[in-house]
Amino acid sequence: MSQNHTDRSSQEDIEWCYDAVHRVSRTFSLTIAELEEPMARDICVGYLLCRVADTIEDAGHVPPAVQADLLRTYSRVLDPETDTTIRTFREAADEWIPESKNDDWRVVDNAGRVVDVFRALEGRSPETIRSPVRELVDGMAMFVDRYADEGGLRIQTLEELEEYCWYAAGTVGSLVTGLVSHEASDEQVAQMEANARSFALLLQLVNVAKDAATDMEEENNVYLPLELLDEQGLDHGDVGDTGHTTALVPVIEAVTERAEGYLDGAQNWLDAMPETRGNRLSAWAIPFLLAVGTIRELRDRPADVIEEGNVKITREEVHAVCQQFSGEENPSLAELRSKIRQRPLHEY
Repeated sequence: MSQNHTDRSSQEDIEWCYDAVHRVSRTFSLTIAELEEPMARDICVGYLLCRVADTIEDAGHVPPAVQADLLRTYSRVLDPETDTTIRTFREAADEWIPESKNDDWRVVDNAGRVVDVFRALEGRSPETIRSPVRELVDGMAMFVDRYADEGGLRIQTLEELEEYCWYAAGTVGSLVTGLVSHEASDEQVAQMEANARSFALLLQLVNVAKDAATDMEEENNVYLPLELLDEQGLDHGDVGDTGHTTALVPVIEAVTERAEGYLDGAQNWLDAMPETRGNRLSAWAIPFLLAVGTIRELRDRPADVIEEGNVKITREEVHAVCQQFSGEENPSLAELRSKIRQRPLHEY
């Protein structure tokens, strides 16, 4: 069994990575459970590489200048043209890792394990994963720098929100497209490349809408654009204030509508996807359909984003969606999308 630069076996690090994803992300845990090798490992590691950066960007206790420096150092670690080591990054991050670590910070603490597995991936996977991950990390550093004086992100316009969403989630569309395109037709690759942005922005805009109050409270980041808040006589400081729920509802609705506008493109991305290298349509159709369900809930009860902290679909509906793909053949995405838009799938 191969060894990394420590005395751990590579298999131990791989198993740790799979366990880490299951602990930090319910959605990606569902995705990876649907995949087979080598795609499962590629996506698991790609996701955790991004999660390291995301945790640093969201860390309210870390000064913005330090956040940006940590992100740039981490990006250099992933650049084969530099001699920056993962040890350099970990030493710089060490004083900011909380003594009582949650699962996200355990991933940062074990970034060396993730990078070791990444570098050991087979074939073209490392080079395919590296570019979109570094684009995410560098984009996050740019946004942290942009709002360093604010102490947290304060998105100004819808255009800027989509720019941020691309850096935060565009990795998903680009990375998956790149990994499956190794064994896809030119037509499939062209359709996926044309619609990868729609899939990424759909998922991230839904997250922005449903978690607006939580992001403000836990991260001191406000992704709801000031141009929409200003139309309601509000500013960034009013997000999460239940006294402004009525005025905040149209803002939540506007971001939800923006997300909904990417559903067709996201479905086109899925329709072109080949099931090669252990890839399965269900892995990406499930988060797509869960986004459809979340949009339905945001349309029905936008005030809950402010009053309850977020909007989620039920575990029963998540289970019902996953069950649709338990057979040998993939069901009709268009039909499922239409049904879920009307009411929870488990209620049919």
